[in-house]
Amino acid sequence: MAEAMVKEKPSLGYHEEKTDTVIRLVSTRKRKKEYQVTGIQDIASENNWKAWLYLAPVIVLIAVFLFYPLINTIFIAFTENYRYSQGTYDGFTLNNFGIILGLTSTDIGATEVNFSRYAIPNTFIIVFMTVPVSTLLALIIAVALNSIKWFQKFLQTVFFLPYVTNGIAIGMVFAVIFDQQGIVNYIFGSSTQWIYGADRWTAMVPLCIYIVWNSIPFKILVLLSGLQGIDKQYYQAAQIDAAGHAKTLWKITVPLLSPQILYLLVTSFIGAFKEYTSIVAIFNGPGTTQGSYNMMTIVYYIYENLSINTSYAAAAAVFLFVIILIFTFLQFAVGKTRVHY
Repeated sequence: MAEAMVKEKPSLGYHEEKTDTVIRLVSTRKRKKEYQVTGIQDIASENNWKAWLYLAPVIVLIAVFLFYPLINTIFIAFTENYRYSQGTYDGFTLNNFGIILGLTSTDIGATEVNFSRYAIPNTFIIVFMTVPVSTLLALIIAVALNSIKWFQKFLQTVFFLPYVTNGIAIGMVFAVIFDQQGIVNYIFGSSTQWIYGADRWTAMVPLCIYIVWNSIPFKILVLLSGLQGIDKQYYQAAQIDAAGHAKTLWKITVPLLSPQILYLLVTSFIGAFKEYTSIVAIFNGPGTTQGSYNMMTIVYYIYENLSINTSYAAAAAVFLFVIILIFTFLQFAVGKTRVHY
């Protein structure tokens, strides 16, 4: 219903009186939402189903390929003797985590040592050796490319080529380069066994070089886009203050690139924890010799036991998920005080 109220205004000096009529719409219906001021129906809120319709394909894909595998993996990790082909199991247990960590023996009395002895240490070595080095090198290269005027686009394309090249093919090339008869030993006049027959720490050298070289292009692209968005006035002020290149880099460039650096660190840590392709490409197996597992990573262990010991593979996957989650939260916590938006 509507209520009309007439409000009289004082004379304006022309011996005329002006009146304003205020109309108030009052609805007897109860408001469904707090933001709905009157009883007039909000047309925009009626069209929400269209947004959900547009999002439906993506939501279905996320549910099928993300949420279901995640929930199913967690479920399998707590099952006993899960049979991959049949989808059956004998019950629920917590021993799977103890078995992969070498704390509990299997049903036949054996002890699993590859996961705790090789997979976990190798994965952490790869993470903490490749991520900082690749990020620092990418920052230096991006700054250098940003200051080059001639052939800048050409050089950007050259540096980005490894990112679009097949990883297995690149790994095979690295295997040839670091072979005992390869070009590295030829240049340095050495006969070092870098890959086949090498010990664990020696084999880490070509592996980490490959991972760094393969991960730098994407980092350069992200950092270069961030550099081109920095206001030039900051650098002009630094020149007026006679600041050196190193001081300008660490006091201006790095703080202003902190959002991009945080993004690269988070994604790089996640990618390094899931390293698998490089091991297959370079060593063609989990070790440097036949039957050895000295180069195994967590993801390699998961793939190797996926169809044989599915419960162990699921437990390793959950273990890796928790580790990645912890490191991601730690990085975001540090980023709250270090990142400048």
